[in-house]
Amino acid sequence: MKKTDLHELRKDPLLGRWVAVLSRSKAPSEYILPSDEDIEHDCILCTGRENETPSEIMSVPRLNTDQTKRGWWTRVIPNINPVFQVEGDLGRRGEGMYDKMNSVGANEVIIESPDHSARPEDMGLDQMARVITTYRDRMSDLEKDARLRYTLIYKNSGKEAGAVFSHPVSHIASTPVIPKRVKEELDGAKQYFSYKERCIFCDIVREELRIGNRVIIETRNFVVFCPYASKFPFESWIVPKRHNCAFQDIKADEIEDLALILSSLLKKMRAAFNGLSYNYFIHSAPNRIPRKNHWHTLGEDFHWHLEIMPRLLRTSGFEWGSGFYILPTSPENAAKYLREV
Repeated sequence: MKKTDLHELRKDPLLGRWVAVLSRSKAPSEYILPSDEDIEHDCILCTGRENETPSEIMSVPRLNTDQTKRGWWTRVIPNINPVFQVEGDLGRRGEGMYDKMNSVGANEVIIESPDHSARPEDMGLDQMARVITTYRDRMSDLEKDARLRYTLIYKNSGKEAGAVFSHPVSHIASTPVIPKRVKEELDGAKQYFSYKERCIFCDIVREELRIGNRVIIETRNFVVFCPYASKFPFESWIVPKRHNCAFQDIKADEIEDLALILSSLLKKMRAAFNGLSYNYFIHSAPNRIPRKNHWHTLGEDFHWHLEIMPRLLRTSGFEWGSGFYILPTSPENAAKYLREV
């Protein structure tokens, strides 16, 4: 094998996971995407059908010039088929050597627009800012529940990403345990801080800005880049420049900036991959109710961020079995393609 054909193994500094970056990067045109038809034809999430959904948790009202309510900009409702339910207690118990508890928590749907056909990247910066504000408000409210340990905000866009509505929506899952994937990040960040007394995310932002070849967009408050050891091709992270462990502490000017940078990135991805399905999610600090031995250094070592995962490949048995990912487009080339769109 020629030296130029050698693939590269990269270690993720946060999770310690290894990624194989293939020597020849695929261009966007080499990814074949399935067609994505409407998932449902009779949408109860559209404006005018509010009485057909579960009872509203909150909404951002759409006001007339005289400040009377004329509808809504965003609505939050309970998930129609929830995995986690707010009512009840945890009921922690054992069954032989195994542990279990009740699935207490929250499953909510954030309806991002009254317009059924609105795509997130096309709804305008004001509306995107309202969606982000709704994220913040729901996370802040759920943090008050002492039974809940973690709140995840996520979006499934397209059939390949697991979407069940064609209406633009995001989801909230608030759980009585910290999910394993999140705990790995928290542990990795804490270990890095213990060794270097610096936040790993702040170091990553500085390094990506210094090198520049994996950066897609930079604004006053945020940087978007393809991670050095990405799990999936064209994976992108949006990370705030200001050190802040909790998304719900985002400031007003950061909300406006995040609306701009998220819209811009999604437009770039759509231009590169027509019909792309993707997931995005926000990794934030666990609910910060004081507990014994509970993440006391979070404010110093963790840094909230938003990860976007384009659904371009199917995960193989090797990746599922080993946790070792294979990357057919290098992060450097992925960032270059998206910068130039």
